[in-house]
Amino acid sequence: MSQNFDGLVAAVTGGASGLGRAIADELAAQGARVYALDLDPSGVTAPHTGIRCDIGDDDSVRSAIAAVVADAGRLDVVIANAGIGAQGDVTANDDAEWARVLNVNVVGSARTVRHALPHLTASPAPAIVFTSSIAAWAGLPQRVLYSASKGAISAMTLAIAADCLPLGIRVNAVAPGTADTPWVGRLLDSATDPGAERAALEARQPSGRLVQPQEVAEAVAYLASPTSGSTNGAIIPVDGGMYSLRPRR
Repeated sequence: MSQNFDGLVAAVTGGASGLGRAIADELAAQGARVYALDLDPSGVTAPHTGIRCDIGDDDSVRSAIAAVVADAGRLDVVIANAGIGAQGDVTANDDAEWARVLNVNVVGSARTVRHALPHLTASPAPAIVFTSSIAAWAGLPQRVLYSASKGAISAMTLAIAADCLPLGIRVNAVAPGTADTPWVGRLLDSATDPGAERAALEARQPSGRLVQPQEVAEAVAYLASPTSGSTNGAIIPVDGGMYSLRPRR
C-alpha cells in the first residue's frame, strides 16, 4: 500500500460509520494519523482517534478541531463528510426542518473548514475534501431538501477552492451515487418492499449496483493526496456512471 499520507494528520467528520469510516480507514492505510470527528465516537477503534463533534454547533466544531491539533500538533487534511438526510417533495418539510438540515449539511461543513483553516495554512500538504452527492446534479424524486444542501456543498467547494489558491490549500469534492451504507440500509428497511426498493436503486445507476464505500474512500484519498497537486476545484462523481452516462436499456 502506498504511504502517500505518511506523517500527515487527517480529520474526518462523520468518521465513525458509513462513508466516513471507510474514508478514515483508507487514509490510515495510506499512512495518515486519523481523527474521526463524530456525534458518537464510541465506536471508533484504533488506529483512529475518536473525538465527539456536532457539526451543527459552532463551539463543538471549534473544540474538536482544537483537540486534534492539541493531540497531534498539526492538521493537514480535512474531510468534511458528515451530514444528514431528508426526504420528500418541496411541500414535505417545514422551515424548521430546512433550517436544521442546511445548518448541519452546509453550515456544518463550512464551520469545519473555517476552524481548520488556520492550521491548514501551516501544513506542507494541505487539502480539503467535501462530500457532495449525485443529488447535486440529478433531479432525484422526493429529495428536494437534501438535493439543495448537496448542491450548496458543490458550489461551496468551488468558491472555497478559489479563495484558498493563494494559501496553497487544495479543495475538492466527491459526489457519490447511492452508496451501500447503514443510512441507506435504514431507508430500505423502512420501505414497504425493501427488496424492490433496493432493486430500483441499483437499476438507477448504470453500473446496476450500489456504490461501495471503499470506492468513495479511494476517490477521497486521491483528492487529498499530496501526489495530486494539480487536482484542485474538482468534483468527482463516484456513482456508477449515473451523472454522465445514458445507457440504452
